[in-house]
Amino acid sequence: MAIVTSKGQITLPKAVREALGLTTGSVVEFTIEEGRVVLRKAVPVDAFRRWRGVLRTTATGGTDQLLEELRGP
Repeated sequence: MAIVTSKGQITLPKAVREALGLTTGSVVEFTIEEGRVVLRKAVPVDAFRRWRGVLRTTATGGTDQLLEELRGP
Protein backbone atom coordinates (compact mmCIF):
# COMPACT_ATOMS: atom_id res chain seq x y z
CA MET A 1 0.00 0.00 0.00
CA ALA A 2 1.22 3.53 -0.74
CA ILE A 3 -0.02 7.02 0.04
CA VAL A 4 -0.20 9.70 -2.63
CA THR A 5 1.56 12.93 -1.60
CA SER A 6 0.31 16.44 -2.36
CA LYS A 7 2.63 16.39 -5.40
CA GLY A 8 1.02 13.18 -6.71
CA GLN A 9 4.01 11.03 -5.78
CA ILE A 10 4.10 7.59 -4.19
CA THR A 11 6.83 5.39 -2.80
CA LEU A 12 6.82 1.91 -4.29
CA PRO A 13 7.09 -0.82 -1.68
CA LYS A 14 10.47 -2.54 -1.56
CA ALA A 15 8.96 -5.88 -2.59
CA VAL A 16 7.57 -4.30 -5.79
CA ARG A 17 10.89 -2.61 -6.63
CA GLU A 18 12.77 -5.86 -6.09
CA ALA A 19 10.29 -7.94 -8.10
CA LEU A 20 10.62 -5.61 -11.10
CA GLY A 21 14.34 -5.06 -10.68
CA LEU A 22 13.86 -1.31 -10.25
CA THR A 23 16.78 0.80 -9.12
CA THR A 24 17.38 4.53 -8.92
CA GLY A 25 16.76 6.01 -12.36
CA SER A 26 14.70 3.09 -13.67
CA VAL A 27 11.93 4.11 -16.06
CA VAL A 28 8.47 2.64 -15.54
CA GLU A 29 5.27 2.69 -17.58
CA PHE A 30 1.75 3.01 -16.22
CA THR A 31 -1.27 1.72 -18.11
CA ILE A 32 -4.89 1.24 -17.16
CA GLU A 33 -6.26 -2.20 -17.96
CA GLU A 34 -9.79 -3.21 -17.03
CA GLY A 35 -10.01 -0.46 -14.42
CA ARG A 36 -6.66 -1.32 -12.82
CA VAL A 37 -3.37 0.52 -12.92
CA VAL A 38 -0.55 -1.66 -14.25
CA LEU A 39 3.07 -0.75 -13.58
CA ARG A 40 5.77 -2.17 -15.86
CA LYS A 41 9.49 -1.63 -16.06
CA ALA A 42 10.11 0.14 -19.36
CA VAL A 43 12.45 -1.61 -21.76
CA PRO A 44 14.29 0.91 -23.92
CA VAL A 45 14.18 0.30 -27.67
CA ASP A 46 17.98 0.50 -27.69
CA ALA A 47 18.12 -2.70 -25.65
CA PHE A 48 16.71 -4.55 -28.66
CA ARG A 49 18.75 -2.66 -31.23
CA ARG A 50 21.94 -3.55 -29.38
CA TRP A 51 21.33 -7.26 -30.04
CA ARG A 52 19.88 -6.89 -33.53
CA GLY A 53 21.86 -8.91 -36.05
CA VAL A 54 23.95 -10.75 -33.48
CA LEU A 55 22.80 -14.12 -34.76
CA ARG A 56 23.37 -13.33 -38.42
CA THR A 57 25.01 -15.97 -40.45
CA THR A 58 27.27 -15.96 -43.44
CA ALA A 59 25.14 -18.67 -45.01
CA THR A 60 23.69 -17.55 -48.32
CA GLY A 61 21.77 -20.70 -49.18
CA GLY A 62 18.87 -20.04 -46.86
CA THR A 63 17.61 -22.04 -43.93
CA ASP A 64 18.70 -25.46 -45.20
CA GLN A 65 22.31 -24.39 -45.59
CA LEU A 66 22.27 -22.66 -42.21
CA LEU A 67 20.99 -25.84 -40.54
CA GLU A 68 23.68 -27.92 -42.27
CA GLU A 69 26.38 -25.56 -41.05
CA LEU A 70 25.00 -25.62 -37.50
CA ARG A 71 24.71 -29.41 -37.40
CA GLY A 72 28.15 -30.01 -38.85
CA PRO A 73 29.33 -33.13 -40.72
